[in-house]
Amino acid sequence: MSLSMEDSYVRHVELLGFEKRFFPSQHYVYMLMVKWSDQSEKLIYRTYPEIHTFHKSLKEMFPIESGQIEKRDRIIPSLPAPRWVDSQKSRESRQNTLAEYCHLLVNLPPHISRCKLLSAFFKVRPEDENPPAPNTLKRNETFVESRELARGVASEISGPIILDTYRVIADFQKTSKHEINLRMDDLVEIVEKNPNGWWFCQCESKRGWVPASYLEPLDGPEEAEDAEPDYEGELHVTVQVYKAEHDDEITLELGETVEVIHKLLDGWWVVRKGDETGHFPSMFLQKAGKRERQEAERSIPRGQKPPPRRSTIRNAKSIHSKARQRLSQDAYRRNSRRYLQQKGGRLAEPQRNPQSSAKSPLHERKNQGNVPDRSVKEAPAVPPRPSPELILQRCTDTTRKRVSVHKARANTTC
Repeated sequence: MSLSMEDSYVRHVELLGFEKRFFPSQHYVYMLMVKWSDQSEKLIYRTYPEIHTFHKSLKEMFPIESGQIEKRDRIIPSLPAPRWVDSQKSRESRQNTLAEYCHLLVNLPPHISRCKLLSAFFKVRPEDENPPAPNTLKRNETFVESRELARGVASEISGPIILDTYRVIADFQKTSKHEINLRMDDLVEIVEKNPNGWWFCQCESKRGWVPASYLEPLDGPEEAEDAEPDYEGELHVTVQVYKAEHDDEITLELGETVEVIHKLLDGWWVVRKGDETGHFPSMFLQKAGKRERQEAERSIPRGQKPPPRRSTIRNAKSIHSKARQRLSQDAYRRNSRRYLQQKGGRLAEPQRNPQSSAKSPLHERKNQGNVPDRSVKEAPAVPPRPSPELILQRCTDTTRKRVSVHKARANTTC
């Protein structure tokens, strides 16, 4: 009799390689083949921040075995940066790799290796079987282990990950155990860029979450630092209440549907609700659908709050001060209204003066040089009135009776 999935435990974990993904933002996932005690084998994908958070939770669950009471009692392996995660700044050799860590982990005493925390982490998820849709502009890059390494425990991966290096533009003091302290001009390597404005970084031996607003690229990043506004809007639902603290922010209750019109790097997106716009924490937003909800829940480390906004960082030397001019909420509302009016959207207000539309800046730009405006469609021609015979063919019995009575009266009058 085979064990059920609930009773089965992880027997072996094999590292197959890693994949660089660009959706929903740039990050890496490790491909792990998990072999269970019921003889089943499942391929899963986990990010390094996920593995790191799991490792810290495991140490909290087993303080003695993690050496927190007495260092000599430690049997839980350490989790340094994997050997194949190189940086532009340094290529320091590591003693252990992720493959070795997994090998040591599943061979620990049963009270650890078969605990619910470990089993739940390695259990296959819906997105493991159906990965998120890739960015249409960039394809995922997959790196697999070489044939020679497949015979034994993988200690290296072909094509090492080269992490982007960023500079810290101001001192940052952590406010939770998941974050790290940084000083101005520190160099950090970016392991994961989360759209919520928190990036997972490593700075020498420290690893943790850092607000993206405190970082600037040494060279040019692979993607634009900030996307352009999209006034068509993308539907999201609020998953947490937020009360505006500044004039350019917006207060929203739980479960409200809004349209995201500008996804900013610092995790404070500009949203539209009706004719109102304002900055709102992206970590309190999610797209509709079950999978997106699950991803949103995992993307927020426990106890983490919205990151500080870029506008609160003061550093004259930062390249952020040289970025394009920030849009005001009035500009967002004005551009949004123009876009929706042009598309025939629901925010198009009835014009009190028909002549005023011809003088709008948008209309003037389109008609410079007396170029005819082809976007304005002519009114359709009024169709000809159908013949009485055709009407009688298609009308109801009641209408036919009324027509026959009317004709009878007309003939009598004549």
